[in-house]
Amino acid sequence: MHPALSVIVFTTVSGLGYGLAAVLGLGALDAAAWPTRVAHVLALAAISTGLLSSTLHLGNPQRAWRAFSQWRSSWLSREGVLAVATFLPLTASAWMSVIEGRYLPLWGLLGTAGSVATVFSTAMIYTSLRSVQAWHTPLTVAGYLSFAAAGGLLLATVAAYAAGSDMAPRLALAGIVALAAAWAFKGAWWRRQRRMAPISTPESATGLGAIGRVRLHERPHANENYLTREMGFKVARKHADKLERLALASGGVAPVLLLAAATFAGGGLAIALALLAVPFHAIGVLAERWLFFATARHAVMNYYGR
Repeated sequence: MHPALSVIVFTTVSGLGYGLAAVLGLGALDAAAWPTRVAHVLALAAISTGLLSSTLHLGNPQRAWRAFSQWRSSWLSREGVLAVATFLPLTASAWMSVIEGRYLPLWGLLGTAGSVATVFSTAMIYTSLRSVQAWHTPLTVAGYLSFAAAGGLLLATVAAYAAGSDMAPRLALAGIVALAAAWAFKGAWWRRQRRMAPISTPESATGLGAIGRVRLHERPHANENYLTREMGFKVARKHADKLERLALASGGVAPVLLLAAATFAGGGLAIALALLAVPFHAIGVLAERWLFFATARHAVMNYYGR
């Protein structure tokens, strides 16, 4: 599949935003502390940036509102509805922290539940597609949720250290566990992708498998078209392997080591170490999301001899 930059940015940035919003909604940080107030604003900004970037992939962005009408059958529509609905409790929580310096459990927990549901819906957009065999697995949902949790805990840890909170070491430990879980799910996802035998083949697609092996005699189209551009993207296995190692090192190993070091450090050094883990994690997730699209094969390419 063609790895569209807008969708990669959307899933990465909004995942970080929803993850941070979910942690803040649990009330783990002092709502009156200035780092917590900044974190609320950052969460809303990341979510808004991610959602706006997703519209750049639409052929007619001005018609995006029509997607909301299909919530009964479409995970894309459900994601949009949940994203908009979740803005109410998230904005209320941010207002209470930034303006009034206090935490309201009702709005906070509603924001957490809405954030989790929205990320789940995003993951289900891809998981529900039987035509892309690599995505059609519960590991896709597990990966999206765990990466959002890891990113949120990572950002919350920075805020906790900046505020001098006693919760900082615990959040750092939770972040390490979430990072380990996220990359464990991703490793299982990659191993499944390498080992799986294609369910859809030229033989099954044409119904001629009983005769023998089906060979493409002529391409359906003489020129490149939307399907070949969007569904026929290919990346060499050796390059994908290198990028997988880079993603794991940057998005998993480096943040874990930095968070572990931060728990033994103090003061400004702990803040710097936790803060440095954020860009490493973001770069790793961007690489992981690029691979998520670039290495996936759509069943329609059976008709193009790929």
